[in-house]
Amino acid sequence: MSQPHHDRTPFVAACPDCDVERGAESPNEIVEFYRRHYRHTGHDVVLRRADLDVELEDADAGAATDVAAVVAALEPRYESGVPIGIVAAATGRRGATVGETLERIHEVRMTGALYEPRDDHLAAF
Repeated sequence: MSQPHHDRTPFVAACPDCDVERGAESPNEIVEFYRRHYRHTGHDVVLRRADLDVELEDADAGAATDVAAVVAALEPRYESGVPIGIVAAATGRRGATVGETLERIHEVRMTGALYEPRDDHLAAF
């Protein structure tokens, strides 16, 4: 059964397959929800709400999977790297699920274009 979110919760993710919804105060909490949910169910989640303090239009209006461009565009706004939840919110507004975004981040990191200056935060080389 769905867990209702409050209007004040800045981040909300949902699993369309099992009607579960979670609210979070930080974007990386949504990523943790995805990881737990996927481990238990194999289901992906989508962001329903992401109240961000940045204009995502600045983050390359190209393809949703261009996570390197998203990170590069948002990086000046974050000390010690862009939270991966913010990257997921930016790509989610362009149609990508949280799982798809994390897969793409992994692929791009393996090319050396991104690195993790601290856990669950990204920076571009």
